[in-house]
Amino acid sequence: MRLDKLLTVTATATRSEAARAVRARRVLVNGVPATNAAMQIDPQVDAVVYCGTPVSYRAHHYIMLNKPQGYVSATEDGKDPTVLELLPQKYTALGLFPCGRLDKNTLGLMLLTDDGELAHRLLSPRRHVAKRYYFRVKFPLTAAECERFRAGLVLEDGYETKPADIALHEDMHSGVITLIEGKYHQIKRMMQALHNQITHLERISFGPLSLPADLARGEWRELTAAEEAALQAAAE
Repeated sequence: MRLDKLLTVTATATRSEAARAVRARRVLVNGVPATNAAMQIDPQVDAVVYCGTPVSYRAHHYIMLNKPQGYVSATEDGKDPTVLELLPQKYTALGLFPCGRLDKNTLGLMLLTDDGELAHRLLSPRRHVAKRYYFRVKFPLTAAECERFRAGLVLEDGYETKPADIALHEDMHSGVITLIEGKYHQIKRMMQALHNQITHLERISFGPLSLPADLARGEWRELTAAEEAALQAAAE
């Protein structure tokens, strides 16, 4: 692997930043300043230090994002900003994509990754990876409507949803919904089947991942080792 590619795929630096650091003799390979950003290295064997910080090679990246309103869950869009635009430039070369979708006005937890195999397993209906959402609706929900919701509903296009849990708060206008599938606008369409309307929707968990209280809207961070392990386990 080229040295500059290692620095980009580890989100250490952009290719131009890597070239400048090499020219400034601030990139060490096995303790020796690199003289060429295109030099070949073995990321599993060679020790690379960028501007005083050791570089750890990882085959894949996993990022948790607190999605704000107005961003679309896509890698590119001709009209609206995408969730990838919330990340620094050095992450754009990693081939990240959203694992699952939240619509433009839905908020909360998103997983961004370049691990296509893991994303496929997490989103497979056979694995029943749960996703939890905090919601508010326009009209109060009755106990009977909640039971219909839990049993599964027939949507306007004839699709019959799988059973979905709903825990209603005392105000009867809000609560938490748990899905094991993720059809297009599913929660909004399920509420429409009950002649109601979602006024606020926020994903608060995805499998073993929960939205941290200290991760502000629009902010992101890489998963911890423990979170990565839990995510891999959930996909098995």
